[in-house]
Amino acid sequence: MDFEEFRTRGKEMVDYITDYLKSIDQRPVYPTVQPGYLRPLIPDSAPLEPDSFEDLMKDVERVIMPGVTHWQSPHFHAYFPAATSFPGFLGDMLSGAIGCIGFSWAASPACTELETVMLDWLGKMLNLPEDFVAGSGRGGGGVIQSHSSVERAGLIAGVKMRKLPTDEKFSLRGETLSRALEEDKALDLIPFYLCATLGTTPSCAFDNIMELGPICTSQNIWMHIDAAYAGSAFICPEFRPLLNGVEFADSFNFNPHKWLLVNFDCSAMWVKKRSELVGAFKMDPLYLKHDHQDSGLITDYRHWQIPLGRRFRSLKMWFVFRLYGVKGLQEHIRKQVNLAHEFESLVRQDEQFEIVNDVILGLVCFRLKGSNDLNENLIKRVNEMRKIHIVPCQLQDKFVLRFAICARTVESEHVQYAWQNIKEIATVLQQDHQ
Repeated sequence: MDFEEFRTRGKEMVDYITDYLKSIDQRPVYPTVQPGYLRPLIPDSAPLEPDSFEDLMKDVERVIMPGVTHWQSPHFHAYFPAATSFPGFLGDMLSGAIGCIGFSWAASPACTELETVMLDWLGKMLNLPEDFVAGSGRGGGGVIQSHSSVERAGLIAGVKMRKLPTDEKFSLRGETLSRALEEDKALDLIPFYLCATLGTTPSCAFDNIMELGPICTSQNIWMHIDAAYAGSAFICPEFRPLLNGVEFADSFNFNPHKWLLVNFDCSAMWVKKRSELVGAFKMDPLYLKHDHQDSGLITDYRHWQIPLGRRFRSLKMWFVFRLYGVKGLQEHIRKQVNLAHEFESLVRQDEQFEIVNDVILGLVCFRLKGSNDLNENLIKRVNEMRKIHIVPCQLQDKFVLRFAICARTVESEHVQYAWQNIKEIATVLQQDHQ
């Protein structure tokens, strides 16, 4: 493929993507394929001679699309959003074209410097304490990390991890932490790290970091705050109080790729003391050294992470922030929160159902009044219909259904459509159980 053919095919791909997204609500949101479906549909080995682009695109529809769960469908209400936007697409395209591997400042200075500034922009949008902002000169700063999990990090580090119980609102409280610390020390264990969560995955609950923070400070425990989904909402002043207490944290992260219209993957993390990360991960073989590395003026992000290389992911942040503006991003968050409250009101109007936790952002946890088996049957039938897609969670002893506002294109009509599907199936189930 030469330059001119790429120009032609690139335009055709943009047309295909546009048509796909414009009509995505017409596709079954959840696939019907079985494990192993794909292998019989394509040859056993790669082609010796090049295939045509036309044949390749035909196979996208024949082979790939039947096995796709359409996360960008307005009928997808599972997990949390996987944010996409047209500015994000364009930033990703340019990043792919530049093709740098940003393991050091010298490997591509713009890759490093734009990331540092974008994390400062985002930190200021969240009103983070200045200790986390690189431009403040206080020793902290932000970095785009890989999308991962705390439990997996514990396995890599080879440390014991303990899950702590929550209160009736599914929030971790200071009293519980203090008791756990006493118990661990009595066993000659050394507690050194706490991960508090703002917007838990099952229920979008918020740990009480105003209680947890002072305890961690007094006990010399590193407090990390994970606001993976909910963090995007903190750009709105009315939701920013949920982050009060972040001043006690040593590190903080959330995923702009979940709700802030920045395409996956983009997990933003800030630390108060960058020296802590550099001290843990620094490695300097001769082939990675460069003239400016000891000047104190630059960041080498390879010292902030386990992987060596990194993509130019800050480009898509820059595109999104500039082409939406803070106000546009705030409007997106507020609209989706309002849609979640609309679904909540529909559930509350039906005496068959109950809301299980406070609806604060874009997630509604609900269930049929009755047994866990009844609710398991409900979600099974809902997903088998493939008109909408939702997933469950376990909250204490209850099997609960989660309804998340996910796609950028969700409107009131999609919320109403989802509720009608759920309600109709629930009515049939209730009749079957009478």
